[in-house]
Amino acid sequence: MSGSDLTGSVLVVGGAGFVGGALVRRLLQRPPRRLIIVDNLLSADSTNLPEHPAVEFLHGSITNGEVLDGLPRRLDHVFHLACYHGNQSSIHDPLADHQNNAFTTLKLLDHLKTSGSLEKVVYAAAGCAVAAKTFDQATATPEDAPVSLYHDTPYSVSKLIGEMYGNYYFLHYGLPFVKARFQNVYGPGEILGAGRWRGTPHTVWRNVIPTFVWKSLQRAALPVENGGVATRDFIFVEDIVDGLIACAQRGCPGEVYNLASGVETSIIDLALLINELTGNSTPLDLAPARDWDRSGRRFGAPDKARQELDFVAKTPLREGLERTIEWTRANRDTIRRCMLQHADFVPEVRNVVEWSTCAS
Repeated sequence: MSGSDLTGSVLVVGGAGFVGGALVRRLLQRPPRRLIIVDNLLSADSTNLPEHPAVEFLHGSITNGEVLDGLPRRLDHVFHLACYHGNQSSIHDPLADHQNNAFTTLKLLDHLKTSGSLEKVVYAAAGCAVAAKTFDQATATPEDAPVSLYHDTPYSVSKLIGEMYGNYYFLHYGLPFVKARFQNVYGPGEILGAGRWRGTPHTVWRNVIPTFVWKSLQRAALPVENGGVATRDFIFVEDIVDGLIACAQRGCPGEVYNLASGVETSIIDLALLINELTGNSTPLDLAPARDWDRSGRRFGAPDKARQELDFVAKTPLREGLERTIEWTRANRDTIRRCMLQHADFVPEVRNVVEWSTCAS
């Protein structure tokens, strides 16, 4: 079978995670001859692993020599989506971030450097790492934006290091490395509390949309920092999967592509929209700005991906939120279980989970 249409041997590192799981489910619609998933379940839940005869699951980190040795000799496509989730956890433990972000990329690329079968290695890069730090008027961040040497979090640093390692292996070994710069991905499948404790309450309260959706469904006050003036580029998970596949099929080795909606949305507008969709009338909980965060307003420029990959994010925010809210309602039991495993560290979780039994 040909690997060009993703029906050969495919490796997804981080394939049990939120984005990885969505990608795996899409790939299985083809399906590939072999689909190898590597995940240490640090920030993922095993319920995200599909049962399918093409799937082979290796439980562990890609930095583990035994895991690397267990990979097949021939791979057609590799998607490297593993990371240390997320910014707050990286601030709490920069060494863990390095081990699970930068070092994973180095170990994987060094293992792949002499493979003659690879058609593409697609790396999940971070748009936040190159966006300008501003609360003034923002412009869409292009792929060739200047990169600062000053960063708010180790997560941002390590994601850039991953790009640089990929560029090195592309230049020196011809590794067909393509960088897919994510914006703020959301959608069905992101489970609050998934994985092991990572040092801060953000182990439970992962990203803004799943946190807002869950709390809004419980009729709780949504925490909005700094008046909600910060903006983000929210892209639906199924659109990100489209972009990853486009990078694998049409991306040019050595190049970088923004997987972005190109739409700037403020956090306060996001909170108000989610409350509208869930029927939550509880006033917002306005809080001070986070002392470490200077990222302010940002969104990605989608032009290059549209022109070179024929990729366009198709899902409007309202539709994506409606589908995310529906999924959250349908998967409350799994979300509760994952949240409660961290209740000794985040006592408020017990109250929120109890409220959920009464929420409509």
